Amino acid sequence: MTATPTTTQTPVTPVGGQHRLGSLGPVGLVLAGCVSVQFGGALAVTLMPRAGAPGVVTLRLLAAAIVLLLVCRPRLRGHSRTDWGTVVVFGIAMGAMNGLFYEAVARIPLGPAVTLEVLGPLALSVLASRRAVNALWAGLALGGVFLLGGGGFGDLDPVGVAFALGAGGMWAAYIVFSARTGRRFPQADGLALAMAVAALLFLPIGIASAGTRLLNPTTIALGSAVALLSSVLPYTLELLALRRLPASTFAILMSLEPAIAATAGFLILGQSLSAMEAAAIALVIAASIGAVRTQVGRGRARVKRVPEA
Repeated sequence: MTATPTTTQTPVTPVGGQHRLGSLGPVGLVLAGCVSVQFGGALAVTLMPRAGAPGVVTLRLLAAAIVLLLVCRPRLRGHSRTDWGTVVVFGIAMGAMNGLFYEAVARIPLGPAVTLEVLGPLALSVLASRRAVNALWAGLALGGVFLLGGGGFGDLDPVGVAFALGAGGMWAAYIVFSARTGRRFPQADGLALAMAVAALLFLPIGIASAGTRLLNPTTIALGSAVALLSSVLPYTLELLALRRLPASTFAILMSLEPAIAATAGFLILGQSLSAMEAAAIALVIAASIGAVRTQVGRGRARVKRVPEA
């Protein structure tokens, strides 16, 4: 259920770039965001030895906040307490999601970490949907991500597994509050404010962990690139998509993350795919297509039920 903002905002005409982004359609926006995240994640791996997990998260959030605040220039006045509460919770979820995930990949391999993290959005897709068929698509995607993780997680560091599962829970919260923020703030203003909240909350943790290593020019440059690929582009694309895409469908589309990572490894790094990994990708893609087709069919049914004037 969507709450109605208590303040009246003047509609903002999107700039040409946002028109072009919108032309991709909500599904295209989500997929473009997934691809951007994977390239950003690969770059973040090279940065970890320089600044550690908390340092990488701090640089990522801080650089992304600066870019978004400069580009969006969000208004600070004219928002209700509910508006600000939504933005703050969104920022907390965003910071916690990033922090927990990077702590996970510092302890367990990236593939299983992403697989476990995806369980959060998959659980959301079942809870948020009122149609039984979406539970089927979620179950199909769940089978795919477990296959992609090798079919088991018994040999993994339990602390890393706990961090990955926690990141999945925060990912689900991110989806919910990203949608609410997108409805309460024009364009990407709410995202910029939430990113600033996340950066401010994480800054003391990063300073305590990495110290002066955060001031190294190369580290700053790499951190800025990670912020652009892993935060600015995907979060903006996802926020725009969530204005036109139900949270349950979006959550299942997010299960494409492990599949895109495996495909990128094959195309860019020359990593071959096993039969189990190929089957996992097929299951995840089938679940995503099924969820989208179900939602489209439901939308058409609603249109047919509207009486003519």
